[in-house]
Amino acid sequence: MTKRAQAPRVVVMGGSLGGLTAALTLRDAGCDVTVYERSPVPLAGQGAGIVLNPATVRYLRTRPGFDLSLLSMAPRWVRYMDQNGETADQTPCPYRCSSYDALYRGLLDHFEGERYHLGTAVLGFEQDGAGVDVRLADDQRVRCDLLVCADGIRSTARRLLLPGLALGYAGYIAWRGTVSAAELDPQTYAGLYQAITYHIRPNSHVLVYPIPIVDPSSGTTHPHLNWLWYRNVSAGSALDDLMTDHDGNIRDISLPQGSVHTRHVVRMRADAAGLPAPLAEIVRATAQPFVQAIVDLEPSRMASGRICLIGDAAFVARPHGAAGTAKAAEDAWTLSTAIREAAGDGVAALQRWEPGQLQLGQRLVARAREAGRRVQFECTWRVGDPLPFGLYQIGDSAMPG
Repeated sequence: MTKRAQAPRVVVMGGSLGGLTAALTLRDAGCDVTVYERSPVPLAGQGAGIVLNPATVRYLRTRPGFDLSLLSMAPRWVRYMDQNGETADQTPCPYRCSSYDALYRGLLDHFEGERYHLGTAVLGFEQDGAGVDVRLADDQRVRCDLLVCADGIRSTARRLLLPGLALGYAGYIAWRGTVSAAELDPQTYAGLYQAITYHIRPNSHVLVYPIPIVDPSSGTTHPHLNWLWYRNVSAGSALDDLMTDHDGNIRDISLPQGSVHTRHVVRMRADAAGLPAPLAEIVRATAQPFVQAIVDLEPSRMASGRICLIGDAAFVARPHGAAGTAKAAEDAWTLSTAIREAAGDGVAALQRWEPGQLQLGQRLVARAREAGRRVQFECTWRVGDPLPFGLYQIGDSAMPG
């Protein structure tokens, strides 16, 4: 980027994985970057698993001495399990698996702490021809040249920029959880930790894969198994009942660990008797499973003047492509490239950047919707079918070394 008299001032709204990647890449592109995160404490993902894509860790892999094995695991196989718990199909696995916490800590370690403000929500913004005025929760106002909104699936920025655009419920949910080796029979753990395991059922499927969980006290990682059990739940009273927490509040997207009503957990564990024995064991061994409603969203635009939406603040894709985190990172990386090419001109950069990211988001959402229809409703996803993992296309989540 050509040197300007003053580095472009950038505010990043949201300090999760997409926001951190944007902050790091824009800083390295010559911008003066500040991040505001509404959470008062460092973020944690309840051990949520992530299948990596090269885009997800592109920034980290440019850092001297970075060791991918410290924050990810490399399963040996992609495996389909039959009802008897036996291998129905197996191929070498080209993917690596990580966790939210491991990636978050890895990225945060590279960003200046004094520029990462916890407990500071962005409540609103107004822009003019020269910049953006950002209103913070503590009645402060900051001025910037570019506002990058990475405030996630419940994005305040999206609501302000695109009022009326709502998340669409897909007709099914995922029960989720993680278990350690110590919580399982050694034979069960040994049979699962070296594979990404799929089990296809009528109008349902189960996914299990190994992830590194970060010990918050020591910062060291320990292997766990991450699992998801997708089940159809009709919109309306059935969904509302499931998504109602202990305080009587209906959650729209997720019920965190410890907030799911005991009767739903008991029923789910009873239903797990119909799963293959190894999968039934990991479901029952999970002390506090949680629930995620599967939703998606497709905006008509991602940029307005000097303001843009990235990651889940823009497109929300169903998890089947395993590319939500990758999409956020790719939005950030391509934005920094556009800033360099536009010599720091935020408006010109967003005009250059938006068309390609819209197209990428549209294609990812469409591909994930197709996978969801096939496995949950049409029952046309067969044992041995290639996994739909990928950002630009199926298979591009393969990770070298």
